[in-house]
Amino acid sequence: MDIVQVETTAPLSLEIPQIALPSPTISPNSRIPKDAIRTSLKASTTDSVLAAVYSLGTGGILLSNFLVELGASPVVFGMLCSIPMLVNLIQPLGAYLSERSTSRFQYSLRTHGVGRLLWLVLVIGIAGVSLGVINTHQLVILTLLIVLFSNLLGGLGAASWLSWVAMIVPRQLRGRYFGIRNSAASLTNLICVPIAGLFVSHWYGGSLQGYGVVLLVGIVFGIVGLGCQYFQVDMNPRSQNTYYGKLPQTNEIEQEGREFLAGSKGESSVEDSTPPVAPASSIWKNSNFLRFLLYFSFWALAVNLSSPFFNLYMLDTLDLDVSYVTIYNSLQAGATLLMLILWGKLADKIGNRPILICIGILVAATPLLWLGIGVNRLDIWLWLPLLHILTGGTWAAIDLCNNNIQLAIAPTKNQSIYFAIAAAVAGGSGALGATIGSFIIQFAQFGGLLGLFALSSLFRLVALMPLLFVKEPER
Repeated sequence: MDIVQVETTAPLSLEIPQIALPSPTISPNSRIPKDAIRTSLKASTTDSVLAAVYSLGTGGILLSNFLVELGASPVVFGMLCSIPMLVNLIQPLGAYLSERSTSRFQYSLRTHGVGRLLWLVLVIGIAGVSLGVINTHQLVILTLLIVLFSNLLGGLGAASWLSWVAMIVPRQLRGRYFGIRNSAASLTNLICVPIAGLFVSHWYGGSLQGYGVVLLVGIVFGIVGLGCQYFQVDMNPRSQNTYYGKLPQTNEIEQEGREFLAGSKGESSVEDSTPPVAPASSIWKNSNFLRFLLYFSFWALAVNLSSPFFNLYMLDTLDLDVSYVTIYNSLQAGATLLMLILWGKLADKIGNRPILICIGILVAATPLLWLGIGVNRLDIWLWLPLLHILTGGTWAAIDLCNNNIQLAIAPTKNQSIYFAIAAAVAGGSGALGATIGSFIIQFAQFGGLLGLFALSSLFRLVALMPLLFVKEPER
């Protein structure tokens, strides 16, 4: 489950100011210089763009098509989608280790950096198949192993990264900033996904070799993206855990954040009135966070009953060319791009929970719209594009607001532990959902893929119920 996506063009300026030295590691009690805030926000946005290019080859439609070309079974697809969620169970360990480090940046390099470099092994494996050194079955196993270990390393660093960004981005502006950041990534997907799909399908050496070239380029972009974190204000986790309450960002820092988001100085519409977040003595005594965990886990299970298999349905059952599917995915990314800024502004005004409930009902009904889709012209040229546009617009709200409400209800002390537990619970549930879905497909009496889509829709509606009892801090 991928989290995760413009009305103005100014916020998407991605230039990184020229500076000679990286920002120093500071404690949360220190005043963050205004220039450091601006540089950090721009660097994080650039990182998201480069990471989106990296993700093209290491997940999504291109990786799915690669496994279809290798003759992988639906169970393999279930494993492919469940592994990234299941490894979230290791996030509490990653949070524990990160809180004993002295630099968020250094910890990110050791986890995400090694995880991204592991994909070079798959590039070598693709070359080995072309030379006849290994067969396609061995390459499928190698792919799953790389997915496993790269995501394990990513899971070790995910909670630390989220806690790092949460301390940098002004609280009142998180909705708009993450909307802009994710929109930049979605714009990258909108442009690059169809280009990569056409490149793979028309590569003179075959689609497998074409995928290998795209993967290699993505790895390079991913490593450069990690380098952008060098320009973000570094945080010392040990100092963060000695501070209770809201990060003391001054009015000047809040104003600087607004100037970045507005694209020009002096534009402001947010009051500095967010109350401090009271720390909970124990995660298990924080009833509001536990209610959120209940919703988050059930939602992950219900969504992943079906979501890993939509691409499989198009590539295998409908036998569509990968270039068609990449175009659909680009339309979805375009819808996400257009809607994210709107959802971010709306979330800052009315809160995240109302959006999650209302849009969640629409997302719950979406799998039913796949029923009856065939290979006729009307479905290929109208229904499937409209369905992907709807999916992109609605999931932009779900991913953004799930992230924001989690940031809002987690206290500052041991914040990464809260994020890690949420990711672990949701990851385990999501992996269970994908695994159950892959086995349901095998039994014709359950209706195959279409029966699975209908079942997932029902489960999604039920999963929204705990969210009604989650209390979001006042805006």
